[in-house]
Amino acid sequence: MSEPGCVKCKMRARYERRPKSLPGRIWKWHTGWCPGWKKYLGGLSEEERAAVVKRIQDLAK
Repeated sequence: MSEPGCVKCKMRARYERRPKSLPGRIWKWHTGWCPGWKKYLGGLSEEERAAVVKRIQDLAK
């Protein structure tokens, strides 16, 4: 199976560099309804999912 696009997404990388930037905020908004993001998270183990969600939440602070 190929690697999901969310892993190498340029918008996600921008969010991780500067979460309060316009592209970063758009990416964060986009994750609320994106079926690809939900599928990506669903394919992770519980530990990996928790780590990704925690990192995203920590960046937003």
